Amino acid sequence: MWHFLTAPLHPRQGRLPGLKVKYVFLVWLGVFVGSWMAYVHYSSYAELCRGHICQVVICDQYRKGIISGSICQDLCNLHRVEWRTCLSSVPGQQVYSGLWQGKEVTIKCGIEEGLHSKAGSDVAPRRELVLFNKPTRGTSIKEFQEMTLSFLKANLGDLPSLPALVGQVLLMADFNKDNRVSLAEAKSVWALLQRNEFLLLLSLQEKEHASRLLGYCGDLYVTEGVPHSSWPVAALPPLLHFKMADLQQVAPEAAVRRFLRGRHCEHSADCTYGRDCRAPCDTLMRQCKGDLVQPNLAKVCELLRDYLLPGAPADLREELGEQLRTCTTLSGLASQVEAHHSLVLSHLKTLLWKKISNTKYT
Repeated sequence: MWHFLTAPLHPRQGRLPGLKVKYVFLVWLGVFVGSWMAYVHYSSYAELCRGHICQVVICDQYRKGIISGSICQDLCNLHRVEWRTCLSSVPGQQVYSGLWQGKEVTIKCGIEEGLHSKAGSDVAPRRELVLFNKPTRGTSIKEFQEMTLSFLKANLGDLPSLPALVGQVLLMADFNKDNRVSLAEAKSVWALLQRNEFLLLLSLQEKEHASRLLGYCGDLYVTEGVPHSSWPVAALPPLLHFKMADLQQVAPEAAVRRFLRGRHCEHSADCTYGRDCRAPCDTLMRQCKGDLVQPNLAKVCELLRDYLLPGAPADLREELGEQLRTCTTLSGLASQVEAHHSLVLSHLKTLLWKKISNTKYT
């Protein structure tokens, strides 16, 4: 009996508990890592995609009579605005594809960084105090016109077209065509003007490269959508025209020049406005110059590169990539090198047109 108790275990039997512990640990580690990755993914999505909060806050203030707008009824009462895919890239600007009146649309709504899905019932009042605080009760229509004109001058420059733009703002505010602008209508339009993208969108409504504004409610607004299509159809519009669907990173040239000119710098990296508007640094004067290094055409080609290369036919991809690289490296003011810019653009158009000219899409 003692021999049995003290006899060494078979080598395989001795390793089994250790192997079981290893397997259990690896399974536990896999579950933990998987759960953590799922949590991070969900947290990132929840942070970026909070359209439901936008709608709740906007509709709450609409029902209280604080704001107004051309799509408020469809958005809040009739529920005819369908929210589809979340396209947001930053938490503060909610962007969704959607459907309204049978058309594909893009829905955009600003949301304060501090507003989260766990926020309490004080969310709407706090946002109302900050965003919809102007104009105040008792403001005359003339005073509203003057404050709008002053705001536009400060943000767009002293342009001769500003009085007409003020008139456009008032027409948009009077969406129900009753020949008067209520306080709720004025508050809504004023809040929209504080959004840089909306301000530019409104000022470019007569231009064919700006998305068409379809409606608004408070500071939520809807523009025409961007259809998804096959490569030949996607390649055709840039030959003729294009529309800017996102104006968040766009700024008036006057504002950029005003910001850069005379700014102290040690090197050219100090002379940057936004993400990619750069000017040279005068190292002797230690001041930024007002002229930008990269023209708009180069920036457009950067956008086209990400838009056209994926899905491009194999026999075209290499040459198309070279043409787009040439375009993205353009430098100097367009007015000074207009012939060179036109030549680069012509080569790009010719290349694309040759590929799709004999297809059913033309």
